Amino acid sequence: MTLSIRFMSGLTTMIILSPFSQNLFCGANMTNLSPKSILNSPYQFNPSFQKPVSLKSGIIKVLQTKWRNAQALALLEQAVEDYNAAEIVATANSPAEASASRRLIALPLDERFDPPTGVFSHGHVQTGDKMSLPKEFWSAIQLNQAEVPWLFSVSRISGVTSPRAIFPSSLGKDNNEITNDDPGLDTVVGGAIDFRSPSNYVFLPRWMMRALALKPRDVVTVKLITTVPSGSAVKLRPHTSEFVKIGNHQAVLETELKHYSALTRGCTIPFDYLGKRYYFDVVNLRSAPRGEKVAMAKVQDCDIAAEFIRAKDHIKTSTKSKA
Repeated sequence: MTLSIRFMSGLTTMIILSPFSQNLFCGANMTNLSPKSILNSPYQFNPSFQKPVSLKSGIIKVLQTKWRNAQALALLEQAVEDYNAAEIVATANSPAEASASRRLIALPLDERFDPPTGVFSHGHVQTGDKMSLPKEFWSAIQLNQAEVPWLFSVSRISGVTSPRAIFPSSLGKDNNEITNDDPGLDTVVGGAIDFRSPSNYVFLPRWMMRALALKPRDVVTVKLITTVPSGSAVKLRPHTSEFVKIGNHQAVLETELKHYSALTRGCTIPFDYLGKRYYFDVVNLRSAPRGEKVAMAKVQDCDIAAEFIRAKDHIKTSTKSKA
């Protein structure tokens, strides 16, 4: 018996099982590995099944654990792929419509996606709004004749995405994040860092995962969108007053905002300056030319006025003083 396990990278591992091993996988030990026992929903990944195992446990235990881990992930990937084929591609009215939306498995972006030196987004994997998308979305841009900046919405799916994650506080020496409140957002918008993500996957900056309260391998909907208005004004609340004490903080803000194609009201976005990371709540957005309040707005290639409001640490200090 030959067991083929396909991983995200596209590589396939072949394991040759002896008759004895076949009995272990095909007999009683595998009867509990139905989709229902692994996942409460075919779209909700159960991380408890992804348990590390040591060779000290014995080769059979290692093979059993790796089988369970691979099957749980394969079930999730297949559920997503089947939905995309049957509910999106097959029902679309045109190739352009078929390419513009996908259900994808979300994972956090990391520095391995950092573009080469000289590319604009280099060094801003976590301090920008760029995500890594599968190649289907490059086709979507071409088929829909989308104009720069190319924007994509990432949305939680009611009844599909797992319950909102609770993140621990991440305060540290160079971390100026004050609060860890869940903004309760269901949709955020951003750009693309590249189109080399494996099929059925999207890699998101950590702040975007937190904004949507996503856990790794949560399923989301990603869409190419062309209706986000240009921004005219944004109000940002620093998490600490330390940033506004920087002598040229307005110039720093203008420089760092260039790494965001668009903003979503309610998000907390990070900037880096002189080795420190600063966080800002997007409190208010207004569109051009009428100045209407909007939930999302483009900031790339826009003449946008940025305003700081009272820092979050000052608000907390005032509250404690009154108490």
